[in-house]
Amino acid sequence: MECNRKYGYSADDTLKTIQSLYEKKITTYPRVDTTFLSDDIYPKCPGILKGLKDYAQFTAPLEGQKLPKSKKVFDNSKVTDHHAIIPTGVYPNNLSQQERAVFDLIARRFIAVFYPDCLYAQTTVLGKAGRAEFKTTGREILKPGWRVLFEKEKSDDKADDDERILPQFTVDESGPHLPELQEKWTTPPKPYTEATLLRAMETAGKLVNDEELRDAMKENGIGRPSTRAAIIETLYKRGYMRKEKKNLYPTPTGTGLIDLIHEELLKSAELTGIWEKHLREIERGKYQPAQFMDDLKQMVTTLVHDVLADNSSRL
Repeated sequence: MECNRKYGYSADDTLKTIQSLYEKKITTYPRVDTTFLSDDIYPKCPGILKGLKDYAQFTAPLEGQKLPKSKKVFDNSKVTDHHAIIPTGVYPNNLSQQERAVFDLIARRFIAVFYPDCLYAQTTVLGKAGRAEFKTTGREILKPGWRVLFEKEKSDDKADDDERILPQFTVDESGPHLPELQEKWTTPPKPYTEATLLRAMETAGKLVNDEELRDAMKENGIGRPSTRAAIIETLYKRGYMRKEKKNLYPTPTGTGLIDLIHEELLKSAELTGIWEKHLREIERGKYQPAQFMDDLKQMVTTLVHDVLADNSSRL
């Protein structure tokens, strides 16, 4: 998502790039779905930071001191098969521009977790112009902390009020101003980009009404981090959607497919939720794998029968 938002890389290109960095032993295993590190990584971190020679201006303040070990970063209980993606400490030689850009994201994020928290003041400004009163809220950064690693990034113009960064204000300050009134119209939601589509796939459970199914999808959504790029590529290859610059649009073929399928379950995230719920129950020993397969076969048989019957009535 970050690579698409910042650089315009597709999910598939990003996956291939991070795989290349892994094969060059510059970053760790990429097909992971956790943002945590295991405890055994902590002793290796000083050596990894020392290997990030191109980031010496950021790693220098960390040298000669005990690195903080936060539970927000190091937590064995949150690590599944592999820990989060981090640099290995191997110097990145002969990288393509795209590889270097992706590595930069990983390196800065890794360094940032050892920096102090960002200290800010939650600010509310009440202003008055003539008889008109105005109010705005936002944050005033007091100590940037980890933010120094990301200072070059542009702030999101549409950030929430609580995320908006305000300049320093003094109580009762005043000065000249030039009022400006703008008339605007509300617009429909913007088309998906690969970044926003990936986010929607990750949080698809929010669209499910059934609370139990929604809870089952909380950790997974549609697909996994390592498979979502392939799902998007499949939609391209089958001609179901197209890309214009960063924006994604359905093709007539894709729209026609959705219109053709009247079985709502096939078009709903609830189907994934049902399967995730049963898989969770199997993990806990509350549901038998054989029963799951029998139910799955029955569901597929019923769905196929219903779809065939529906299409037959329309011929």
